Amino acid sequence: MLGATFYHSLIRKYTTMVGTLFNDIKIERESESDPTNNQLIQVPLVYSPKEKVLARYNQDPNIDREFSVILPMISFELLDVRYDVERKTNQLNKIVSLDATNPNKKKYQYNKVPYNFKFRVSVYVKNTEDGTRIVEQILPYFSPDISLTAELVPEMNIVLDIPIVLDGIELDDLYEGDFKTRKMFVWNLSITLKGYLFGPVKSNSIIKFANTDLYIAPSIGPIRDAVGNTGISVNIQTTPGLTANGTPTNNPNNSISPDLINLGDNWGFCQVIKEYI
Repeated sequence: MLGATFYHSLIRKYTTMVGTLFNDIKIERESESDPTNNQLIQVPLVYSPKEKVLARYNQDPNIDREFSVILPMISFELLDVRYDVERKTNQLNKIVSLDATNPNKKKYQYNKVPYNFKFRVSVYVKNTEDGTRIVEQILPYFSPDISLTAELVPEMNIVLDIPIVLDGIELDDLYEGDFKTRKMFVWNLSITLKGYLFGPVKSNSIIKFANTDLYIAPSIGPIRDAVGNTGISVNIQTTPGLTANGTPTNNPNNSISPDLINLGDNWGFCQVIKEYI
């Protein structure tokens, strides 16, 4: 079961989806000397653990220079992946799609498996005003979730709406020490992406011919004793039916060969019934 090699890049896609929400945030910083000359600042976004950003900020050897670690800044990271039992569905159900490379085959994979992906988004600012300007551009879009449409498995044409839920937000004041110590405020947003994971894509040949034999049950004894011990009563052969001009038909005499009928065609059912008794 675990020997199949496959990769749908789903965790990478989910991470990109979260980053896309925060990659175009700008704030307008007012000029104290000239109120008409405000500065529009693009807030940079990085994928990085919060601890790494804080370490880089605090370990800068020259804390007095004008530019060190640029603030404001936003970082995000994937913290946790957990199975979501509340969204569980029947795992034996199959998702079926046409095989574009072979019309006599179909592709399938078993049902999606629900997982919750926990992200932390951190907003780093030097003053409370920058922080509130950024946070107020984020919170109104979560009520408490926002949905993004994503093509998860292109090979199977699977497109789903993925909810991204804002679980909570906290503010940390990291200023400790003397006047030589930088002051930083960090807004931490806890976000859960309710995604899915999919197994490998497999293929099967399409069944175009069904042959069914019916037996007469004996008057005494179990019905299963009739199979192989009594003669066939009725034989039913079922095939797809399609005329030469593409019209579905139930008459096998008007149908083209089943080998020429594809899964995506609009075909009917043809049955040939033979009675032996």
